[in-house]
Amino acid sequence: MNSSILKQAASAPRVGGHGAAWRRAATALVVPLLILAVWQWVGQSADMAGVLPTPVEVGKAWYAWIFGNPGMGLNPYQGTWVSNVQYSTLRVAQGFVLAMLAAIPLGLAIGWSRLASRLLDPLIQGLRPIPITAWLPFSIALFGIRDMGSIFLIFLGGFYAIVVNTTQGARDVDRNLVRAASMMGASPAQMLRRVVLPAAMPSIFTGLRIGLGISWTAVIVSEMVAVKSGLGYVLWDAYYVGRMDIVLADMASIGLMGFLSDRLLVAVEHRVLAWRMLQNH
Repeated sequence: MNSSILKQAASAPRVGGHGAAWRRAATALVVPLLILAVWQWVGQSADMAGVLPTPVEVGKAWYAWIFGNPGMGLNPYQGTWVSNVQYSTLRVAQGFVLAMLAAIPLGLAIGWSRLASRLLDPLIQGLRPIPITAWLPFSIALFGIRDMGSIFLIFLGGFYAIVVNTTQGARDVDRNLVRAASMMGASPAQMLRRVVLPAAMPSIFTGLRIGLGISWTAVIVSEMVAVKSGLGYVLWDAYYVGRMDIVLADMASIGLMGFLSDRLLVAVEHRVLAWRMLQNH
């Protein structure tokens, strides 16, 4: 009886589902549109003319940067947006994956093992406050003006957020689950893989999202100095030659790519933690 009711409720169409989605989307656009309107008004004022490009001017520059515009004459940025986004995205992906592969096992070990915590946690907490910019001279000296220097800085940017959150997730595992697994004869390896890791996954994904955002910050910082391509390089080059419209279009591009990559990670989180969503409902 109950199961048939649940099935009917699950299969019943949602009333006003599309309307609610449109309302959420419209609500999310209110503040950005207001900011654009104020920006356009300020940019057109006499005091800011020639200093702050308006959204319309930035949009035209961004369009030419993406698609090219022969009518704009000599423009070194024409049609180079896709290639620069690809350079930056690939570096972020490489550095972030390396950070994830190193930080998750390390965080689980520190959070679960007192010995690992005593050996490794003080070192990590001592290195964590050092900003990414402080590592730039070391990166250039070690790797030169090459991709590996940028990937190294992105790795550092993502690593600490992931390892700290993973450690906390492993420490917060419900001890009743641990005792139950022990009573069923689980080995330490099985305990870590089947109890600690699943229980720590929400904290791990929190660390991944924070680390991904820091990775996009790190790639921009590194590309300004350590490499000669990507969104960070274009940002600094455009500022140097006085193209503030390209600078602002670059900033918008960075925000867009960070947002899209975060949404992708959230989609993966929903798939992996589907069991947790069911529990909450």
